[in-house]
Amino acid sequence: MMARITVYLTGSIAAYKGVEVVRGLQKRGHQVRTVMTAAACRLVTPATLAALTKQPVLTSLWDDNDPIPHIALADWTELALVVPASADILAKMALGLADDAASTALLATSAPKVVVPAMNSHMWQAPATQRNLQQLQSDGVTVISPVDGMLAEGYAGKGRMPEPAAIVDQVQSLLAPAGQLAGKRVVVTAGGTREPIDPVRFIGNRSSGKMGIAIAAAAAAAGARVTLITGQVSVPLPTSPLVTNVRVETTEDLLGAVQDSFAAADALVMAAAVADYRPQNVANQKVKKRAGQAKWQLDLTETTDILKTVARHKRPGQLVVGFAAETQQLLANAQRKLEEKGADLIVANSVAGSRGAFGSEENQVTLLQTGRQPEQWPRMKKTAVAAKLVETLAEKMKSGD
Repeated sequence: MMARITVYLTGSIAAYKGVEVVRGLQKRGHQVRTVMTAAACRLVTPATLAALTKQPVLTSLWDDNDPIPHIALADWTELALVVPASADILAKMALGLADDAASTALLATSAPKVVVPAMNSHMWQAPATQRNLQQLQSDGVTVISPVDGMLAEGYAGKGRMPEPAAIVDQVQSLLAPAGQLAGKRVVVTAGGTREPIDPVRFIGNRSSGKMGIAIAAAAAAAGARVTLITGQVSVPLPTSPLVTNVRVETTEDLLGAVQDSFAAADALVMAAAVADYRPQNVANQKVKKRAGQAKWQLDLTETTDILKTVARHKRPGQLVVGFAAETQQLLANAQRKLEEKGADLIVANSVAGSRGAFGSEENQVTLLQTGRQPEQWPRMKKTAVAAKLVETLAEKMKSGD
């Protein structure tokens, strides 16, 4: 889909990359107009963008040729892209301030908005910035998060703007025709939890997170807005603007994040490998090895059963999908889990042997549903399993089954 896109450049050192984003969008066939803040004009000249777009650059509300330029631009816009988005513009957007051309035009724009924050890592992590981002996401603004890398200050940290080509790709996916899950909200969990023993040691598992991350990416590709909640993972997270990433550590952290996200969601896919037990007492200091102590007893206590807890409180129309990772009696254990947990679907997979699911690029699963015969899928790439599972979810949502 070709679109009329207004690109807003703000006062971040990454403003020069915004020029490349404009060029990339034009190469994809989009019509592009631009707005610059006063700070951005100190980093990139408006003449550069005017030459690229063959359109005047909006830098001021006080244009003698057009008394209300921000309204005309807002009405023309089909997508507003703020790249780079400084901490200042994020605050203005979150609070609804309108004190310059950029903030006023953004406030007047009813079209979808995408922001690409770029700033020092300390500014990115500041509570005020995170509150503003949460408010923007609540308002329906899509956030393309910064990445880890070398910053202008000469040290590494999170706050670096993604490369222009990656941003253009994400904008393109956002503009793609509506998929099977368009308008739906899906929560996906992935990776393994960690239960601390002391400040150094923990109880964990071998989950790589590949399956859950593939499901999140497939759901986003189908048009869903996805909340991806990850524990420990060994693969990159999706970069789609439709995916919101949430990191957790323990089972209790995961429970809280799932409960917060699932209330407004249409489906939950619990692909995370969750600890069944945690240490009853966590040591404040590293537990030291003692001479003559051949054994060390660790008392464990049961963790909250997240799948069962959430499934018990789901509202009509919500779908809950669980995973059963087994080393023996796969179908019997998965069937028991389906019946006891109250899930709508259980995806059973073996984690035994060298062809087990953990860490592999492939998986062979069996889908279990109440009142139906188990459906064994052939061994395939995890991305293919994810796509097939998302298709199954879409069919169940459509049928109301």
